[in-house]
Amino acid sequence: MSTYTPEQLARRDASVWTKVQAVLAPIQFLAFLISFGLVIRYLATGEGYLTATVSVWIKIALLWAITITGMIWEKEIFGRWFMAPEFFWEDAGNALAMVMHNLYFLAVWLHWSPDAIMTLMLVAYCTYLINCAQFVYRGIQTGRQRRMARSSRQTEAAVR
Repeated sequence: MSTYTPEQLARRDASVWTKVQAVLAPIQFLAFLISFGLVIRYLATGEGYLTATVSVWIKIALLWAITITGMIWEKEIFGRWFMAPEFFWEDAGNALAMVMHNLYFLAVWLHWSPDAIMTLMLVAYCTYLINCAQFVYRGIQTGRQRRMARSSRQTEAAVR
């Protein structure tokens, strides 16, 4: 099964938003790793709550940035801002991660304890990892699709 139609793949490869996503994704992953470590450190030692909190804010801001630019990308590639059939599972995973990350603000507003808030963030970070794995898998599929298309074009050229 193809990941993209040839037209979608061409739009994806030509889109500036593909490049934006390619820059934001590793930055967000690095922010995740740092924040995950800081949240674990706080939960293990009780120290560094402010630092962990700032890292959570940065992680949430990056998730918003990659989601908004990803919606623009999806409109350009698939013709829909969100939940295009071709991108359903990635969008569903992202929506779950967004809800879980943004529950942070509700927890703060409800005056949850710092331990409860940071535990919530660990759960939110698990949803991010699942969604991240989907995007890595799609990237691997896209690479295979691109190599197969290139090989097919080379075979056709050799036959001519």
